[in-house]
Amino acid sequence: MKFNTYGLDIAKNVFHVFTITEDGEILKKKLSRTHLLKYFAKREPGLVGIEACGSSHHWARELIKLDYDVILMNAKHVKAYLKGNKNDFNDAEAIFDAVSQPNVRKVGIKTIEQQDIQLIHSLRQELVKRRTAMVNQIRGHLRERGIVIPVSINAFLKAMPEILENNDELLSQMSLSLFRQHYESMKLIDEQIKQRDKEIALLCKTDELSHRLSQVRGVGPMIATITAADLGKSRIYESGRQYAASLGLVPGQHSTGGKPHLLGISKRGNKYIRTLLIHGARAALIQ
Repeated sequence: MKFNTYGLDIAKNVFHVFTITEDGEILKKKLSRTHLLKYFAKREPGLVGIEACGSSHHWARELIKLDYDVILMNAKHVKAYLKGNKNDFNDAEAIFDAVSQPNVRKVGIKTIEQQDIQLIHSLRQELVKRRTAMVNQIRGHLRERGIVIPVSINAFLKAMPEILENNDELLSQMSLSLFRQHYESMKLIDEQIKQRDKEIALLCKTDELSHRLSQVRGVGPMIATITAADLGKSRIYESGRQYAASLGLVPGQHSTGGKPHLLGISKRGNKYIRTLLIHGARAALIQ
């Protein structure tokens, strides 16, 4: 029998709980957002399983405050335990079955500080996408008017002031005005990216784990801080190879009949961290 174990399916406003009592009775409960913590506060603390998804880290931290043990699990691993059609109560039951397994694969519960670091990286990544889109758009329109700018952000920033000042014959007053507006908007985004870079560099100096990681060859503030935020103080990986596998940096495998067959890297897991690590490895090899 599994006592004091709960499968919790979370959503934005409605939550579903599945558990089995000491007498073997199956209990299913639908709760609103305001009643979720009140429900668990009245029950005997135990083990709660939750799929790792939006807001899961928040609810895990809140339940830990109520003396519960919380395990976050990858949704792909929970799916194997789903019985019948997909619905909220069946999802909660699948979570209950998954968290009850002795070899359940866990996802580390992130602290507020870890999520803050992830937030900085996420906002910076979005700013870089916006800057790249604006630069490519302006470069494409200028090429239509016979003006070519070399590829790279620095080349663009260096060339634009001269283009806007000395191309009255190729550019109309309307196009000059529009290009100036977009160029100024792009420079503002570029300044915001530089500000995010300064914040990341400062975090790398002040955070102990980030600072230690930055001492590794090929690892700079970007890689160090986002890796520290992803790992935290959790011990869910037994080795560095396990962590590399979770990021999709090791070969996939399709073996049968005792014959090993290795594929290319699996590319599962966090694409952003995997990309940064690959860039860092290339930089280390070039040095």
